[in-house]
Amino acid sequence: MLSRVSHSMLALTSPTKPIPTSLSSNQRSLLSKRVCVTRGRRGSSTMSGTTAIRASAQRLENAEELIDSVETFIFDCDGVIWKGDSLIDGVPQTLDMLREKGKRLVFVTNNSTKSRKQYGKKFETLGLSVSQEEIFASSFAAAAYLKSVDFPKDKKVYVIGEEGILKELELAGFQYIGGPADGEKKIELKPGFLMEHDESVGAVVVGFDRYFNYYKIQYGTLCIRENPGCLFIATNRDAVTHLTDAQEWAGGGSMVGAIRGSTQQEPLVVGKPSTFMMDYLANEFGILKSQICMVGDRLDTDILFGQNGGCKTLLVLSGVTSLQMLQSPNNLIQPDFYTDRISDMLSLKAASV
Repeated sequence: MLSRVSHSMLALTSPTKPIPTSLSSNQRSLLSKRVCVTRGRRGSSTMSGTTAIRASAQRLENAEELIDSVETFIFDCDGVIWKGDSLIDGVPQTLDMLREKGKRLVFVTNNSTKSRKQYGKKFETLGLSVSQEEIFASSFAAAAYLKSVDFPKDKKVYVIGEEGILKELELAGFQYIGGPADGEKKIELKPGFLMEHDESVGAVVVGFDRYFNYYKIQYGTLCIRENPGCLFIATNRDAVTHLTDAQEWAGGGSMVGAIRGSTQQEPLVVGKPSTFMMDYLANEFGILKSQICMVGDRLDTDILFGQNGGCKTLLVLSGVTSLQMLQSPNNLIQPDFYTDRISDMLSLKAASV
């Protein structure tokens, strides 16, 4: 069983990395005190107390060398494999090439709206052959976390989120209430009105929710504040997501932020960049973390996820992060490598032969 320490919120980052905005004020204060000393596998050390020395990410030039150095590639999905419902160019050929070279492929997403089975159907619709066992969504991570802490089967889970969370909880044998069904519920405020809630709820799981409303905020708040020992679990704290390929949309972090604000409690985050999913994957497949390359489009989730887990990291510029953002003096999260899209591994592999 994984330790409770590894299940905590976001792992503390290396002093060479920025202090993510998703952390609590106490965590940010703690990390800011650690920045005076910089230690890293790529950078130098300094005791100046004011300056942190960091190495810039390298543009990927020799894909063959990177591919040969690891056994497993973990891919984020949104912004790496697809955008909205559109497959990013060159993805099928790149995945085929990696499989032909005997690499294990794993697909990890913070999007909790679908279960692993539902994500399998999305891969199939896009023409990609991916098994359910290769998919790890944050909806599954929420259920896996509850199992890892022996969440009582006689307790219920209140879900602020969509069908993916419900399906994974059901598969894991947990009772749940809420979800999309509560999206139609309204509160009629009258003098002396008191909202009832289920006292058997032992956990509130919050994920991306297009049916988010005030009823859910109040119900989840009551469970967390008034039910003794009630867990507050977040699938992720992503600020934005890709619902369509036309623009960015408010992400699951906005729903989590509302509950955090009303309860004044920090959630247990099971999605990236928390190390829970990385620890689970390493144990599930027997993978050495040093033999993993994390490929993603977000610095503060994907790349930090890989770095927190001790993996190699490759940033692709096909999603949220632009080259300007990566090279900004204000950005201290530096991946090992960056490239425009994962299909660059095909051309760069050919060029390096």
